[in-house]
Amino acid sequence: VAMTGSNGKTTLKEWIYQAIGENSRIVRSPQSYNSQVGVPLSLFLLENKYDLALIEAGISREREMQRLQKMIQPDIGIMTNLGEAHQENFSSRSDKAIEKLRLFKDAKILIYCSDYQIIHTEARKIIPEERLVSWGSSPESVYHVSKEFDQKTTKIRMDGKVSAVFDCPFRDFASIENCIHLIVFLFEMGYSISFIKEAIDRIEPVSMRLEILPGANNCTIINDSYNSDLVSLSNALDFLELQTQHTWKSLIISDIFQSGYEAKDLYHHVIELIKTRDIRKVILIGEQVFANKEIFPVNYILYRDTDEFMREIGDYHFKDEAILVKGARKFEFERISSWLQESAHRTIMEIDLAALTENFRFFKSLLKPGVKMMAMVKAFSYGSGGVEIANVLQYQKIDYLAVAYADEGVSLRRSGIRTPIMVMSPETNDFNLIVRYNLEPELYSQRILTEFNKYLNRNAIDIYPVHIKLDTGMHRLGFIKNEMDMLSNSLNESKVKVISVFSHLAASDEEWHDDFTRDQILQFERLCSFLEEKLGYSFLKHILNTSGIERFPDAQFDMVRLGIGLYGVSSFNQDKLREVSTLRTTISQIHELEDGKTVGYGRSGKVKGKMRIATIPIGYADGIPRRLGNGVGKFRINRHIAPVFGSICMDMCMLDVTGIPAEEGDEVMIFGK
Repeated sequence: VAMTGSNGKTTLKEWIYQAIGENSRIVRSPQSYNSQVGVPLSLFLLENKYDLALIEAGISREREMQRLQKMIQPDIGIMTNLGEAHQENFSSRSDKAIEKLRLFKDAKILIYCSDYQIIHTEARKIIPEERLVSWGSSPESVYHVSKEFDQKTTKIRMDGKVSAVFDCPFRDFASIENCIHLIVFLFEMGYSISFIKEAIDRIEPVSMRLEILPGANNCTIINDSYNSDLVSLSNALDFLELQTQHTWKSLIISDIFQSGYEAKDLYHHVIELIKTRDIRKVILIGEQVFANKEIFPVNYILYRDTDEFMREIGDYHFKDEAILVKGARKFEFERISSWLQESAHRTIMEIDLAALTENFRFFKSLLKPGVKMMAMVKAFSYGSGGVEIANVLQYQKIDYLAVAYADEGVSLRRSGIRTPIMVMSPETNDFNLIVRYNLEPELYSQRILTEFNKYLNRNAIDIYPVHIKLDTGMHRLGFIKNEMDMLSNSLNESKVKVISVFSHLAASDEEWHDDFTRDQILQFERLCSFLEEKLGYSFLKHILNTSGIERFPDAQFDMVRLGIGLYGVSSFNQDKLREVSTLRTTISQIHELEDGKTVGYGRSGKVKGKMRIATIPIGYADGIPRRLGNGVGKFRINRHIAPVFGSICMDMCMLDVTGIPAEEGDEVMIFGK
């Protein structure tokens, strides 16, 4: 199968592979690029039903697609869509469609969406009608498709060549479209409806493999050794720019192999990519780089191999900077990452930012068009790293961030976060910081409103943005119904501008409280209408939290607030979310103990027979509850489950590793995926 298009192509190829199953064989070939276009084109070659080879290639010039067609000679084509990407080398979108469609001119069938009118029109000019397999909203399509949305899935209804209903586990447009392409592809391959339904159930999102690691001397290490090509380098450089907590940025990269470019052309492109970013230090490693050293700027540092660089790495004194380490696997750049990382603590909490992004996009897909989203990054982003999380959300164009206290907002501002930030629990002595760092306070009582207005008057500040909290049943913070007249009068006499009015649902995750929740929503709507009438202007309204987003789509108003769901926790869609956090440590020591010995405080761990007991450097000071002692808690070592033996200590605990292939220094997984 040859496949081209700009919409979610990586996801679609992985989905096809997942659907066909593990009997398939994928061979990954390198990507090639052209000096003029510089664009990857994804191609599939399906040798037979259980033998799939994947080829990455590219458009080079006007007739390149014809040459690719002769090389690949695909039997089956899939054209996903025709977006704006790569348009700069074509006079029109029709010209681009024609060029891509040349790949399929001798294919037995071409699968495409007939709702894309340009593809539909040009395909019928190039490929005989009997070879076109269209799907779309038109009843004239070979597969007539309609979609229905519910809270958890998208129902895809098909009639025409086949009549069936499928549950797509996604709600965003690109994933739904990929899912339909997959269904049509599998039908054309002769798979049954029952097989296709099971295959779709197995589909999981595909994510990036960039990881952020803590570095020595307050550095942040971005480790990326999955791909070595221009596109992945550009993506990684974009990711490097997200690390606004550091003023300085550094880059360490290796030779790029099998790019399809001549070496000089390739590295001219690399130089252009780097020049568009604010990178202080650039280190390049490899024979190819060294052989072309004359083309690099004089401030670039070049080495022939990793060994040569490792002998001098200590001379660079990396400090307070973000460092992207990106290299082909043969260069063993993990040695560089390891040297740059903090080595003082063997217990590490890892946060998967790709998983967090997928969770964000899932909740975003549940929103109606135009509804904004506020993300809760209070309490160090639920323990996940406030600045790093905020950087990712800012890149994803989040509308608002929310913190608990002013100092959290100040920290984000000092780290380069420009997104609007709401402070949920402002203190009167923090007003100066709030205004200085352009933060927006939540005003929840007459006292805090009066004090803030006094501050604005003293400092001659006019029209400062604020958020008003209403109490509709949570009874934690907020103005109550009986205070609405007083509130509206105070707001009209003050120097504040109400940006949003919101409330908090007390039990949106529990169905037996739904009547109470609906009453909260109705009360909120009435109070907002009253305030809008009294103030004479409109404002953003929001009441839904994570579970509210999932369960009450009719109450989205103007904005929703995403909290714990962002970090992979849900009462209703846990199977749609990814775990964000992984906590791991290592074995410090292993004891071989005889029958009758005891372990730990209170001698609560009693040895029966001969046992192997491992000590790990993590305890209740690190957040491991003491109630997990004496076999209640169980951790994972080398794919085996090891129960806690004896009581949990402050910074250590012991595990029973009898019969488990475990050695000192082995990794212990506390929790994770």
